[in-house]
Amino acid sequence: MSKPGEALTLTDLTADTPCCPPLATSRIPAPTAAVLAPAFKALGDPIRLQLMSMIASAPGGEACVCDLTPAFELSGPTISHHLKTLREAGLVDAERRGSWVYYRARSGLLRQLATLLTTDAD
Repeated sequence: MSKPGEALTLTDLTADTPCCPPLATSRIPAPTAAVLAPAFKALGDPIRLQLMSMIASAPGGEACVCDLTPAFELSGPTISHHLKTLREAGLVDAERRGSWVYYRARSGLLRQLATLLTTDAD
């Protein structure tokens, strides 16, 4: 967990230690909210949420843009824009191999988001 008053960075969110307690237990610190908000915003779009799901659940943990694009009735540049948004939000890493780009989910950040949204069972 980050210390009160300490600035949180996206790099901190890849650690296995939770950045903060679940929303249902206490208020999220403003600096942490500022770092996490872009990831939640990126996932707020249905296409990006589907892309994130496809990448995170892909065999071997990565997906080629060549496999992602045909799954949608959108142009290649539009899919690239959505993938760029996911990358800039810190949700995925990208690696170019030849003429294709492969995407891998950043599991540390996904765990942080999941922990933040966890609620106690009633």
